[in-house]
Amino acid sequence: MGTVKMSANDPIRLAAALLLALLAGVAARSQETETDTWRKVRAAQFADRSFEPGADQVITLDAPNRAEDAAVVPILIHAVQAQQPQRFIRKIYLVIDKNPSPLGAVFTLTPDSGRADIETRIRIEDYSWVRAIAETQDGKLYMATRYVKASGGCSAPAGKDMESAMARLGRMKFRTDSSVQLGQPNLAELMISHPNVSGLAMDQVTRLYAPPRFVRTVQVSYAGKTVMSADVDFTISENPNFRFYFTPRSDGELKAEVVDSSNATFETSVAIRSGAAAGS
Repeated sequence: MGTVKMSANDPIRLAAALLLALLAGVAARSQETETDTWRKVRAAQFADRSFEPGADQVITLDAPNRAEDAAVVPILIHAVQAQQPQRFIRKIYLVIDKNPSPLGAVFTLTPDSGRADIETRIRIEDYSWVRAIAETQDGKLYMATRYVKASGGCSAPAGKDMESAMARLGRMKFRTDSSVQLGQPNLAELMISHPNVSGLAMDQVTRLYAPPRFVRTVQVSYAGKTVMSADVDFTISENPNFRFYFTPRSDGELKAEVVDSSNATFETSVAIRSGAAAGS
């Protein structure tokens, strides 16, 4: 059997071919992020506004590559810099391309947030790009993306007995992870008891679809000043849970007002005292 001889140029050609393949893969991945749904959402929400480079210096998005439960997918939107009066993130848009309602949430923040971090749990209906778009106080846009493998989250049946869920409807609780420090961003958690019915899940016994009913707006204030507000829909998982920051300047009251899609209104508040953890 004869031997195959390799010319001196063959290693160079091989390296060039591998580089071209790598670049082609990167280009294909970049093109995949420009889905038809995203183009429509972008045109409707942002018109012809451009997105700034260097988004990773402003905002990051943490989500699992493959969700354990498509109806309860944890996400963390993290702001790289603290909120300052002269430069802060005023809005965060959450877009899930393959969901029936792609624009699932819009969070509005202020310098009193301290940090523009938002942590929550969402539903994902199909393998999809998830996008967190930050809009700064000067109107600039920055986008972080993650591709999440999940399916059936929006059409999954409720995880608990509906009668029991409705009996607890609107119960809310605040919690801080540690003692509150004045003049510093403090992490708080708002827990809302609500089935957040999507209207897309079929009852396996009656073969009927439960009518949609979900949390629609959330407004959190401290000492009468808005810290965080959100316009959301059934994209947020059953029993919505939001973790966010607030910066108290003195002792006061942390308050939440929630309205659902049936116009039911729920309120809760907790007294904040320096050096003490909060819980209501």
